[in-house]
Amino acid sequence: MLKQNLQKLCLVLLIGVASLCHAGNQREEPLSNSVKAMMQKSVSDLASPKLVFGSEIEGQVWMNEMSQRLKKRLPDQAYREDFLRSVHYEATRAGLDPQMVLGLIQVESGFKKYAVSSVGARGYMQVMPFWVKSIGTPDQNLFNMRLNLRYGCTILRHYIDIEKGDLYRALGRYNGSLGKPQYPNLVLGAWRKHWDYSTKINQASLN
Repeated sequence: MLKQNLQKLCLVLLIGVASLCHAGNQREEPLSNSVKAMMQKSVSDLASPKLVFGSEIEGQVWMNEMSQRLKKRLPDQAYREDFLRSVHYEATRAGLDPQMVLGLIQVESGFKKYAVSSVGARGYMQVMPFWVKSIGTPDQNLFNMRLNLRYGCTILRHYIDIEKGDLYRALGRYNGSLGKPQYPNLVLGAWRKHWDYSTKINQASLN
């Protein structure tokens, strides 16, 4: 009886661990020279991350709000604010909504820096290692927070461009589940439920 209970417990734990990573199982596909060059330029960016807002006050309001929401997942304030600053910078420069990217990270890794999926996807945004060979350099570490975010946002931007602006289908490509609704719905649901940041919230905080 004890042995059976232990086996059941182990099974539950394994299911729980697997559910933490929804596996950014991006498919390795040939890239045109122009696309490859553009993506290489993007991931080699060394600029310091910064919040991109109309004013410093607006940026601080956003940081305070998002930091409070993320506090339980990333308790260290300095690291949490660096993470949020990096997410906002990398998402904005890739033409993505930073709050949507936070929803994707929640689904992909549960905000676990060293998450590894069953197919080998790594880090916060569950980036597949083949991308480093394709558009990066051998010394790049996908567990590096800033680099992982940069790769993830660059890859998602690439998929959005392929899908002519269709975020739903692009998210399917990102997860390797194009045409299936579960993953895009999870990301969009997390975005709306936990990370939505509307103009009304912004204005109310400034007044």
